[in-house]
Amino acid sequence: MSVLENDGVRQAVREVYSRVAEAGCCGSTCCSGPAPDRSSQMGYSAEEMATIPDGANLGLGCGNPQAIAALQTGEIVLDLGSGAGFDCFLAARQVGEYGHVIGVDMTPTMLSKARANAEHNGYRNVEFRLGEIENLPVANDCVDVILSNCVINLSPDKPRVFAEAFRVLKPGGRLAISDIVATAELPDSIRRDMALHAGCVAGASLLSELENMLRAAGFVRIQISPKEESKALLRTWTSAASVTDFIVSATIEAVKPAS
Repeated sequence: MSVLENDGVRQAVREVYSRVAEAGCCGSTCCSGPAPDRSSQMGYSAEEMATIPDGANLGLGCGNPQAIAALQTGEIVLDLGSGAGFDCFLAARQVGEYGHVIGVDMTPTMLSKARANAEHNGYRNVEFRLGEIENLPVANDCVDVILSNCVINLSPDKPRVFAEAFRVLKPGGRLAISDIVATAELPDSIRRDMALHAGCVAGASLLSELENMLRAAGFVRIQISPKEESKALLRTWTSAASVTDFIVSATIEAVKPAS
């Protein structure tokens, strides 16, 4: 894609998620049904959902990156595409008062919602920054763990996302990502559908492509694990019944070499 085409994709995605933030729910984008029900399908426990501020859980996502992150007290965590702060607030409880969580989102209305959630609920170890995941507003070598939930598929420049993730991670730092991946080449009719792109479908990359991107960025110990059980959730995202012939949710793990 050209620079202008990339910007067009970002703007379309930004507009959709601005409406989501304003409505306080996801409408027909990436989900259907009440947020707690969707989050339960993604693998979040009732206890996890009960501990976060009202309004932080919009039911967005396609998995639970917390389940693979193995967060430790005192760690610094970065959430790519942090939305209203759901995963950030969960991470904040795990890293404790000596840890720190940074959420990055390119949608100002989402950012405002997340900041209000943090302030009203006394989260002092969480901050939210405006920025694109292809150009992270984060210093080099300062993050222990990067989380992301169903966001990287939305990026028109995924190699740049992984390069930026590698840059900001400390040596030995790790990725813990849930995202949509393609299990077969997507038809042009899906690839060109901007609504399906904003709906976390059309931007999915093949597993082999993602592995190559991660390796090119410098990551090691790469593990991409498709979750076949996720297809029941994905079928609720669109009326295109055949969509799960091409996509699935997966966990993506990788490590920045320690040396």
